[in-house]
Amino acid sequence: MDETFRPLSSIVTAQVTARSLAGARAVNDDHFLVVQMGRHQETLATNLPDGEVPSRFDETGYGMIVADGLGPAAAAASRLAISTLAHLVLHFGRWDLRITSDIAQEIIARAQRFYSGVDKELAAASASAPGLRAAMTAAYSAGDNLFVAHVGHSRAYLFRGGSLTQLTRDQTLRQRVADWGPGLFEAAASELNHILTDAMGADAMVQVGHFALRDRDCVLLCTNGLSDFVDESSLVEILKRRTPVEDRCTAMADKAVALGARDNITLILAEYSVPALSPAHTGPAL
Repeated sequence: MDETFRPLSSIVTAQVTARSLAGARAVNDDHFLVVQMGRHQETLATNLPDGEVPSRFDETGYGMIVADGLGPAAAAASRLAISTLAHLVLHFGRWDLRITSDIAQEIIARAQRFYSGVDKELAAASASAPGLRAAMTAAYSAGDNLFVAHVGHSRAYLFRGGSLTQLTRDQTLRQRVADWGPGLFEAAASELNHILTDAMGADAMVQVGHFALRDRDCVLLCTNGLSDFVDESSLVEILKRRTPVEDRCTAMADKAVALGARDNITLILAEYSVPALSPAHTGPAL
């Protein structure tokens, strides 16, 4: 058996956990989904000598989604947004796990189409339940590749080497005002965090990004119930702890509650193991 054939999709793993709390609200309108996807080959019968072919070969990817419902039918909106995206992936996804530059572009284009499909589904459903709107952030990883799709004010972060980087850009009036330049309107902009310029169900503009993962990277997806109340320095303080991902995830959610979060709090935290491989261990080029 060729022991050198070890594509990153077969050896990169992630520990993933999630928390979702109502916060100070009576109802939790947030929803989330975490999935592990993959493909495998399993030997059922052979008369080849032992070790000639693998008994089983697996490749794995991870999908994560948070959605924050808005308006009078908030819970229904976030639920429908995630459910629609999940079924689009089931029906039309291609399960790409070994990422080349061409495949990366296909994944980005597919993410934009899927988000457009969710947007249209929420708009159509608004005929019977007016005002179905949601912010939604999704991440897909395969090997050391990470793709993030985003609409609204939920966020994706990358924690690496003690530093936290926001991978998404808030689609809020406050962010738009900030883009105009410092000073003029900033002092009056504190409430604009909650006024979205884009949302699922309202002809949204989708952001899609492609990023490289390294060993021990953490990816954090969250609704604004976390990011509005826990500052980045506090998130870093928790993320850099040498504790299980479940404990760090719970600590961030508890921090938001302790700070009086007035919104629902939902977060997904994934920590990656990305072994270093020489090119010879990724398999032959064709």
